[in-house]
Amino acid sequence: MSDDATLEYIRKLFAAEDDVLAAVRQRHSAEGLPAVHISSDEGKLIAVLLRAVGARRVLEVGTLGGYSGIWIARALPDDGLLTTIERDPKHARVARQSFTDAGVADRVELMEGDALEVMTQLAPGFDAVFLDADKEPLEAYYHEAMRLLRVGGLLLCDNALWEGRVIDEHDDAEDVRGIRACNSLAAGDPRLTATIITVRDGLLAGIKESG
Repeated sequence: MSDDATLEYIRKLFAAEDDVLAAVRQRHSAEGLPAVHISSDEGKLIAVLLRAVGARRVLEVGTLGGYSGIWIARALPDDGLLTTIERDPKHARVARQSFTDAGVADRVELMEGDALEVMTQLAPGFDAVFLDADKEPLEAYYHEAMRLLRVGGLLLCDNALWEGRVIDEHDDAEDVRGIRACNSLAAGDPRLTATIITVRDGLLAGIKESG
């Protein structure tokens, strides 16, 4: 059986899109947003991990059109809150509509602005942080994410493999360097127990063990 066939089996059985998610993905395309949102199987994995740590307060860095945010918000209890940061006003507009259509707008706080600037203004205590924005500043995002996470909290970072570019020793692009730095920090940080899950483009996942 091919890898594609296996992946399709998993998606159909465990991570099938409903009409709302399919419509959000179509809106992404219609609005000309970058086709870089997470896949449905990654969304389901994130939801499972959030449930496993009992997440109620989650920070997402990089909203895009709201697709990943819907998966996150749906994984939260009724009194949970997703705080999501988006720099691009057009993306934020599309995301707000997506959250409304999905019926999760009451569980989402969308903050517009530079991700790092917004993160530095937030108070610690998040149960999970999902990093899925531009890759060049990932090292700085990592340090802020660890500051914001509670002990026992979940750190997630998308595109940890960057289509295999992270292992190409000749690729020294800024985005690749940012991802390598984040991966290295997570691997060597004594406060964090982490690994990379090989779903889609690689999902770095770790638990903060100490302050």
